Amino acid sequence: MELSIEFFPPKSPEGALKLKGVQEQFASELRPNFYSVTFGAGGSTQEGTIHTVRAIHEAGYQAAPHLSCVGSSRENILKLLSIYKEMGVKRIVALRGDLPSGMGQYGEFHHANELVTFIRQSMPDWFHIEVAAYPEVHPQASSSKADLENFARKIKSGADSAITQYFFNSDAYFHFVDDANKLGVDVPIVPGIMPITSSTQLMRFSDGCGAEIPRWLRKRLEAYGDDTASIKAYGIEVVTDLCDQLLQGGAPGLHFYSLNQAQPTMTIVNNLKELFPKINS
Repeated sequence: MELSIEFFPPKSPEGALKLKGVQEQFASELRPNFYSVTFGAGGSTQEGTIHTVRAIHEAGYQAAPHLSCVGSSRENILKLLSIYKEMGVKRIVALRGDLPSGMGQYGEFHHANELVTFIRQSMPDWFHIEVAAYPEVHPQASSSKADLENFARKIKSGADSAITQYFFNSDAYFHFVDDANKLGVDVPIVPGIMPITSSTQLMRFSDGCGAEIPRWLRKRLEAYGDDTASIKAYGIEVVTDLCDQLLQGGAPGLHFYSLNQAQPTMTIVNNLKELFPKINS
């Protein structure tokens, strides 16, 4: 049962030092299978991603850099793939990505399945390719059917597994997996998990990515007002229960959107380890 954790590239030396400490905490206490590293819109953090991936890899851990279609040419993607291969990186997260404000079009790749195909053709047997999945439907999809077909297309282009956008309704995940299976998708679909540490932050992220916050959860968080301690404690309870439901239902692992913080994810996973000792084994 795999456990993986997402980081974003730090923007300062202080942030890099903090992230190193967070990474070491995760490594010593949770032993995640790999760390993924995000890729900024329009390539804005491309160098940051490379530096962060290199630091993780040189520390002896598995890293999975994000690659995005946005603003990318075949030449640029091949250059990045070559850099990562030379490092010894074996995993890639291939994404379409979202166009930043003011940017009118994508680069040479318009869809993630095209990026997956290119990676497979360029370096057939080197990378394990992850793609994104949206149990509650991608916010820009024309329909749930079209979104599911797009997902199946990415898998059939050569992806090895998928990581979902975060959600708080386990039924959405299980229905999505069942529907994907009916289209011939047979790779692991790992649920993405967002720890709740701030109601304001959660609302902002969810509005931006289309993740649904159930009414019961939204109302409970609103009721806590500015009581940060209660929000964090309740968030741990809710997300631990969600992960329990997912693992009990047969999810192949968990992928945590850590926001470069250690404690919320560690608390949730340690809660779960009492029930699921084979996490990350």
